[in-house]
Amino acid sequence: MGQKQQVEMEQTEIEQTITELQKTANDAVIYKAIGSLLVKAEKAKITEELVERKELLSTRSTVLARQEERLRSQAKEVQTKLQEDLNPVSPPSP
Repeated sequence: MGQKQQVEMEQTEIEQTITELQKTANDAVIYKAIGSLLVKAEKAKITEELVERKELLSTRSTVLARQEERLRSQAKEVQTKLQEDLNPVSPPSP
C-alpha cells in the first residue's frame, strides 16, 4: 500500500507541475533538476516527459491496485480456510 501512495503522490506532483507549465509562456526559461544540478530545458520537451511519466505512473498505480486486491482476496481465502480448519465440523460426542 505504501508504494501505491508514493505513486499517487508523484502523480499529483506531476499534474501540478504540468498545470504550472501550461501557465508559462512558450519562450519562458525552464530549468530541469537533474540530481543537484539545474539544467536549462525546452518547455515542450519537459511537458512531454512529464506527460509520459504521468502515464507510466498511472499504469503502475493500476497494477499496484490489482496486486493489492489479489492479496486481499488471497488473505480472505486463507482466513476462511483457517477458520474452517479450526472449527470442528460436528460437535464432539459426550
